[in-house]
Amino acid sequence: MEKVSEKLEENKAYLQGQFAKAMDFMMREMELSGTGAALFALDGLVSKQTITLSILNPLMQAPVMPGDGPMKLKFIEENVLGSMEQKREAQMDQVLLLLMSGFAVLCIDGCKEALVFGVQGFDSRGPEEPQNEVMQRGAKDGFTESYQSNMAMIRRRMKTTALKFEKAEAGSQSHTPLAICYLEGVASEEIVQKVKSRLEACGLPTALGAGYLAGFLERGGVFSGVGMSERPDVVCGKIEEGRVAVLVEGTPSVLLAPFLFVENFQTLDDYLTRPFYGTFIRWLKYLAFFLSAFLPGLYVAITTHHPEMLPESLLLKIAEAEAQTPFPVMAETLLLYFLYEVLREAGLRAPRSLSATVSIVGGLVVGDTAVSAGLVSAPSLLVVALTAIAGYAVPRLYEPLSLLRLAFLLAGNFMGVWGVMVGLVLLLLNLCGASSFGVPLLSPVAPFSGRLAFRDVFARAGWQRLGRWDAKVQDMPGSRELGQ
Repeated sequence: MEKVSEKLEENKAYLQGQFAKAMDFMMREMELSGTGAALFALDGLVSKQTITLSILNPLMQAPVMPGDGPMKLKFIEENVLGSMEQKREAQMDQVLLLLMSGFAVLCIDGCKEALVFGVQGFDSRGPEEPQNEVMQRGAKDGFTESYQSNMAMIRRRMKTTALKFEKAEAGSQSHTPLAICYLEGVASEEIVQKVKSRLEACGLPTALGAGYLAGFLERGGVFSGVGMSERPDVVCGKIEEGRVAVLVEGTPSVLLAPFLFVENFQTLDDYLTRPFYGTFIRWLKYLAFFLSAFLPGLYVAITTHHPEMLPESLLLKIAEAEAQTPFPVMAETLLLYFLYEVLREAGLRAPRSLSATVSIVGGLVVGDTAVSAGLVSAPSLLVVALTAIAGYAVPRLYEPLSLLRLAFLLAGNFMGVWGVMVGLVLLLLNLCGASSFGVPLLSPVAPFSGRLAFRDVFARAGWQRLGRWDAKVQDMPGSRELGQ
């Protein structure tokens, strides 16, 4: 491993070679009481004003420094510069990493160590309301791409010394700064260590988003055992329940582990409204989940294999509509499903100036024109539209719902209602057998805990009852893993 050399010229040559053809590399040479020195930084990552006022000016105005290079370095460290982020570094790979993280590096001739200063000054986006987690009554600020700013937003809400931020690494070769956040005494030490070990086992050189690391924290399955949020208030609530948060530099999303299945149906607005309304909204989401997953499959299964299950008037209308279309029920439902997914993806990826046009054209072509032309039937179009709308009520589950919808559609076409029921049983077995960091994914429903299930799953109790518990996970089977 390359070390910082005693000779200033060798350090200069090494750094210039590493940043060859890099126009943002900056070097300022100087003499400090007769000894050569050089200051290195990368333009755009540092504040030039901070470097001038806090480093260069004090160095130029410093009194005569005694001794050789190491003595001068110690004198500068103790008497000249007063940076909060200041340390010595003897390894060149760490010097390079710190340079690319917004630090300035001072090398002095005759000294085997470099002095590094935190003078970050790159542009960053300010807190804005998250677009993917819209709340009616919650706070309007969201995480940014700077994990230091994100730590400050969490600290501002949780004024306790038990809140811990620990530096983490995503593998030995990763250059992406990470921070693990948890509440000491509430979060399980076992879970904290599991999160650290799984991150360390990650072999990614760079994590450009929090989603890169989610796959290393979970163990697969239909539903994820790792959550993600862009809202500081949501993350603070989860941390108070004993969860571990992972903050990733460069992404406005924070990972949460462990993450239970029932939490996909919970939002902050549920706890800011009256209990009876929060319970009503939660049951609407449960209904929307089942509609989005099972409605297309049941529609195809009943119309194809079990038409006797439909009322006579409804059966006649469906038969009349299907008689005017050239495709069977399964084919047109599948066609409408894929067309909807294509339109959704086009609306997401198209420029904002074209997204409205895509929606209008898609609505006209897939909706009115396709039915008028006799290519698809109105009942099939209605079923697919209801399925799509219901899926938006639980946006966190949209990805697994897309595949479950297709699987139940195929099962209903080939095996009827019995195929859909078999698929439901397999899904429940998968849910009951899955876990997240040792905590059952379907907790507190399976294993069943009545005190928790009727406080914050099947119903949303008032704060008079919720407030008597330090966390919603208390007394859950296996609750020790969540810190209670």
